[in-house]
Amino acid sequence: MNRQSNTYTIIYSTVLVLVVGVVLSVVYQALRPKQLENIADDTKKQILASARIVPTEGQSISELFASHIKESYIVNDKGEKIDPSQNAFDVNVALESKKPAAERLLPVYECTTDSGLKYILPVYGAGLWGPIWGYIAFDDNGDTIYGAYFAHQGETPGLGAEIEKPAFQTQFDGKNIFSSTGNFQSVAVVKVGKEPADQAWVHAVSGGTITSQGVQKMLFDSLEPYSAFLLSLKNK
Repeated sequence: MNRQSNTYTIIYSTVLVLVVGVVLSVVYQALRPKQLENIADDTKKQILASARIVPTEGQSISELFASHIKESYIVNDKGEKIDPSQNAFDVNVALESKKPAAERLLPVYECTTDSGLKYILPVYGAGLWGPIWGYIAFDDNGDTIYGAYFAHQGETPGLGAEIEKPAFQTQFDGKNIFSSTGNFQSVAVVKVGKEPADQAWVHAVSGGTITSQGVQKMLFDSLEPYSAFLLSLKNK
């Protein structure tokens, strides 16, 4: 075949594309299990971080997770455990957050710590430039926040991205999400000088107003469906 012809060029290009495609597909399939393992380990690390549990260098995340998360399950907005066959870890919180509260699958992680049993709940919402998410660990009274962890996809460094820093997250420690009369009210994220007198609050990120408002909305929208479950702990 004439190597200078258009036909040869087309055949050569087609074969090259097919070969490269097959190679990339094989590499992807070979690496996929490791990618999924890394994603799972990152999620487990975030869950543990909300309960102030941080792995040491070289420590296995999966083993650390298994040693602290003794039970996980799914509840509905009435606080009832449902669907025991489904793994709470497999629930797509981003998708569930778009459903009405009565239709959501609500994962719960029971975590043992040096300070006692904690209940860890996922939260998901929107920041300025993209999704924000996190985990909130509660004391066994179902009201007091023990620890919080937040992450983001694309908030502005030095501004909204500061929600992932300890200086912001540790403000939530010890905050209560129910009023003195037992009504759910979450935690307000406010500017200095705007602190409410009748609600737990933390200070917003300086220069990250929209992201801070996103965190406040995320907490209310994500935790309110858990209020019946948390009240059942509170009333024990």
